[in-house]
Amino acid sequence: MGEQKVSIVKDQAQMQRFVKHLLNDVQALEYMLENDWFESGITRIGAEQEMCLVWNDTYKPATIAMEALEKMKSFDWVETELARFNLETNLTPRELKGKCLSLLDSENSGNLKKIRQKLNGMNANLILTGILPTLHKFHLGMHNLTPKKRYKALMQAIDNQLIGNSYELRLTGIDELLIQHDSPLLEACNTSFQVHLQIAPNDFVKMYNIAQTLAAPVIAISANSPIVFGRRLWHESRIALFQQSLDTRTTQDHMRERSPRVNFGNGWLKNSILEIYREDIARFRVLISGDVEEDAIDLINKGKVPKLRALQVHNSTVYRWNRPCYGISSNGKPHLRIENRVIPSGPTTIDEVANSAFWIGMMMAMGDQYDDITKHISFEDVRDNFGKAAKFGIDSKFTWFKDKKISARDLVLKELLPLAKEGLRKNKVDKNDISKYLGVIEERAKSHMNGARWQLRAYTKLIKETNRDEALCVLTAAIVKNQEDGIPVHKWELPELDILKEYKPSQIHVEEFMETDLFTVQKDDIIELVAEMMDWRKIRYTPVEDTKGNLVGLVSSRLILRHLIRDPKLKGKMKMVKDIMINEPITIAPDATIIEAMNKMRENQIGSLPVVKNGELIGIITEGDFLKISGRLIQRLESKG
Repeated sequence: MGEQKVSIVKDQAQMQRFVKHLLNDVQALEYMLENDWFESGITRIGAEQEMCLVWNDTYKPATIAMEALEKMKSFDWVETELARFNLETNLTPRELKGKCLSLLDSENSGNLKKIRQKLNGMNANLILTGILPTLHKFHLGMHNLTPKKRYKALMQAIDNQLIGNSYELRLTGIDELLIQHDSPLLEACNTSFQVHLQIAPNDFVKMYNIAQTLAAPVIAISANSPIVFGRRLWHESRIALFQQSLDTRTTQDHMRERSPRVNFGNGWLKNSILEIYREDIARFRVLISGDVEEDAIDLINKGKVPKLRALQVHNSTVYRWNRPCYGISSNGKPHLRIENRVIPSGPTTIDEVANSAFWIGMMMAMGDQYDDITKHISFEDVRDNFGKAAKFGIDSKFTWFKDKKISARDLVLKELLPLAKEGLRKNKVDKNDISKYLGVIEERAKSHMNGARWQLRAYTKLIKETNRDEALCVLTAAIVKNQEDGIPVHKWELPELDILKEYKPSQIHVEEFMETDLFTVQKDDIIELVAEMMDWRKIRYTPVEDTKGNLVGLVSSRLILRHLIRDPKLKGKMKMVKDIMINEPITIAPDATIIEAMNKMRENQIGSLPVVKNGELIGIITEGDFLKISGRLIQRLESKG
């Protein structure tokens, strides 16, 4: 939303005024399109770089964006993002020709180096990744919302639209994530490299449909967001996470359709960019209003180009993966752009520019080759491909032109890379730039390796060697190091534990460390059942819960042994869990630290702590978990000695 002044709609009169401005903007845009006011004959590219901030010693989110910006007042290209651990930079628009790609890469790398220098003095760093591996649900409370009016207004407005009681995340990959959250700040998990391509008005319909078609292969080759809250999910989990984090809908007992504000679209564009804006106004309620002073119709009548502020504010609250954009060039003429939002942040600036070159080259070549892409592939297949790419990334298999089934790798290598090269060549992009950046895409496809696949392989290796929290920290440290070295992701080695110079588990939260794959019993279960379960699973503690998941007791192997040896009171009776369980076990909250948990266990001389929130059992930590941490710390000390 840039720096536009916005606010939540407070009353009906304010809503009516804003909607009137919105309708006037659409009318003004229609007039400008019909009367050829728009810039054409030139193609420019641009980009926005989103990033996360992390602490140097823990590689966990550093909520210091506002303080960091104070140290960067002279950098007019860096600005806030939704959460206190995010920043965004805007890169210079440049004409698609010559060394535009290497210049984009150089500018982005230079900007990030300047930011790193400022952050280093704050014991922090930045990382480019679709979703930060060390991010946890508790980082996404409203206390970490960037303290700016427009962000607060947006969050409150989305909350006001919520039909159910909470926001839900439901994703399944290697692991599964089913959680609720109390705010739409979950959106802040996502960071991307948003690429802009200027489009001539007469070509917009054709080029927008091509952009929709290409979304799937671009995601497949560039996926870099497979880990959410320590769970291995979709290769590009941003796609589902972004939609679900802002999804105000809930399940119903009827079949009424409601579109989410984050969406791919419902069909091909047919006649004009106006179709998108009109659909979004008709389908989605106004969330926030801008302090709009201009009268677009009056400006048009005076021959002046309006900024269409109302339309831009509303457009900023509807999140299409290929978003139409209106702007005014430095020469005063209006222009149209397609903003590609599917490309994730990272793994390196080289990888990001390679992804951009691949998309831009294909767009330009297909624009020359196909007057109407909709005659060659159905929208249903395009949308299905999009979903497959988000789930399976480089492992996807698509339905392509003429109903052909083809793997993502074969599609990239055999059909799309030649197109991308031709598209860039026709626009006189430097041949060395073409070779360098599209060469990265080619090597990724040949080696079957992108950011998502590397993260999944690395994390799966690490969690077999240490606890999940340290594994996530090591993974994040390895990403940061490779980014600083400028090594494209297809060349990355799998990380070793010693890449993390120091691991400080003392301040990690219980919920970052607890075991959540629980085996439980209920109080009316027979003791033989819990005894067998504990033997089968090699566990020493079994929580007892009711049918609602609330903790009501705890059984230990010691209690079972005592019962089996010497409890005469239950002789001849049906022996049940409730007869031997601890009725009011000592528990701990998920936001407590590991040190607090250790102290509580030592003071009470107990070997486990059920983790409880509002009475509900959500995890458990045991003395065995602390042995793992102690063992790793001893190993680190020995390696240093």
